[in-house]
Amino acid sequence: MALYATAASVLAGVESRRGSIKGLVYASSFQNVKQLYALVCETQRYSAVLDAVIASAGLLRAEKKLRPHLAKVQRRVSRNEDLLQVGSRPGTASQVPRFVRVNTLKTSLDDAVDYFKRQGFSYQGRASSLEDARALRGRCFLLDPLLPELLVFPAQMDLHDHPLYRAGHLILQDKASCLPAALLAPPPGAHVIDACAAPGNKTSHLAALLKNQGKIFAFDLDAGRLASMATLLARAGVSCCELAEEDFLAVSPSDQRYRQVQYILLDPSCSGSGMPARQLEEPGAGTPSKARLQALAGFQQRALRHALTFPSLQRLVYSTCSLCQEENEDVVCDALQQNPGTFRLVPVLPSWPHRGLGTFPGAEHCLRASPETTLTGGFFVAVLERVEVPR
Repeated sequence: MALYATAASVLAGVESRRGSIKGLVYASSFQNVKQLYALVCETQRYSAVLDAVIASAGLLRAEKKLRPHLAKVQRRVSRNEDLLQVGSRPGTASQVPRFVRVNTLKTSLDDAVDYFKRQGFSYQGRASSLEDARALRGRCFLLDPLLPELLVFPAQMDLHDHPLYRAGHLILQDKASCLPAALLAPPPGAHVIDACAAPGNKTSHLAALLKNQGKIFAFDLDAGRLASMATLLARAGVSCCELAEEDFLAVSPSDQRYRQVQYILLDPSCSGSGMPARQLEEPGAGTPSKARLQALAGFQQRALRHALTFPSLQRLVYSTCSLCQEENEDVVCDALQQNPGTFRLVPVLPSWPHRGLGTFPGAEHCLRASPETTLTGGFFVAVLERVEVPR
């Protein structure tokens, strides 16, 4: 019952504008913040439908001591779709598959697939198209056609209580969110900076690519998020990461600790306009104000310019979960103009169907993602590489 009581408290706090879902979840004393966050977000997603269900059932009249928010989180059904007889069907974002990254620091793809098969899941092999993923139903799953170690399950499948997830063998991570580390592709032994690291899924992905060999310097200013990240990394078996509660902009590129850093992943704070969950916890996040966009873009530009000053840097990935040009193409264009002839955009994933907006020459090398075009969350990724100077 502790889960439901805490979720009800978070929902009440959001409704009375005492904070965002994420902030209130992290501020709670509940141990499994991911489980709590998932429950609150799903309840918020279907809030109107749940209100109608509760009203039609006369639940609050029959149970006069039951608080409305507790009634919402305790309204148990086997599938979200079971609620939809009294509401509209969810939008495209809710049809995004459940992507699961196999954590190769703790297990292998083959072992994970075998485990699910022993549990009665039907493995369909490697997907050949987005339609294969869109058509998934029941206890069937696929291997993603593009990213190794990424499994694809039907939309809305909840794996938060799965033993492999709880043991850190699986990471529940959207496909688009897996792109930054995969495209940075640091080899084992490399030194990497994860500039704005929390909550840590991308950091754990970097560690898996490094095979825990080398070094990850991970920075974040939020102590609470950093503490949760430390727990996540420990569960994932990450041993090559050094966490620092520090502003990346205050990190000196001339510090000898970072003299071997050749790879940087920069995923800065953004509007979150590509994330359905962010839109739930921050109403209006899908259409941020011009003033907010200017403030975010200013920070993002400073962070990217700063990252490009690290002397040994060879490759950098800039990514956001935003759909806004101001936070994406405009930031990259600014960085390239500030470093003429020093860095270039790298063409990546030529088969990826959604490219950057054509706002400057080469912007087509950037990647965009959305539920409609790539069956993922909304995302933007750009890969920059130092230009080799002819000798």
